[in-house]
Amino acid sequence: MKRTWTIIGVADVARSFRWYQSLFGQPLTAPAHDFFGQVLDADGTVLLCLHQWGSHDHPTLSSPDVAQPGNGLLLFFRVDDFAEALNRSRSLAAALELEPQLNPSTGTREFALRDPDGYYVMVSALAEG
Repeated sequence: MKRTWTIIGVADVARSFRWYQSLFGQPLTAPAHDFFGQVLDADGTVLLCLHQWGSHDHPTLSSPDVAQPGNGLLLFFRVDDFAEALNRSRSLAAALELEPQLNPSTGTREFALRDPDGYYVMVSALAEG
């Protein structure tokens, strides 16, 4: 078994940690560190890692001023509670980037919003329609 751990640079790990937990309908907990946190699914699968900008010598996480956050990156999550995720998202963002629609390529409903650091987050229904 192999897993990808997507790591994004964020300004405030605790704030982003709460935001993603709220998006996924998870109980709010604190990240393990003030500079790094892993948002986990109920089974312990890492959904997303949050890394404070500039806290270590990672060249691509040095500063949001070096590159636009999200340039070339689409955070795409498939959820099994699409309607609930949509409701939670409306409370997390002033407006959605993309209102719910049916993706003709996948046959699933999807919507998009921006996270607190400006990343484009696409949420797609796990099941069809």
